[in-house]
Amino acid sequence: MAYAIIEEGGKQYQVKEGDLILIELRDAEPGVEIRFDRVLLYSDGAQVQVGKPTVPGVTVTGTVKREAKGPKTITLKYRRRANSSQRKVGGRQKLLAVQITKVG
Repeated sequence: MAYAIIEEGGKQYQVKEGDLILIELRDAEPGVEIRFDRVLLYSDGAQVQVGKPTVPGVTVTGTVKREAKGPKTITLKYRRRANSSQRKVGGRQKLLAVQITKVG
């Protein structure tokens, strides 16, 4: 089965057809097709192509499904010997769920 490693938003994802990945939020409506041109590695099952830095002629396409929220990240502020100044601050990053439709 064909798979690829793509770069999107400074992160790398290993994808194959049918996968659902969460990428950083960008302006895209549900149902819109997205093309990922930065393919770092591509394998069709028989041979592997490694890019220098990208594989020429290979793209990955996906369809936007929905907006999602990532896990809550927690930051704890603590000042020693001052227990009353502990503070728990958290937030959730907005992500975009993309269904991979074609690799290659």
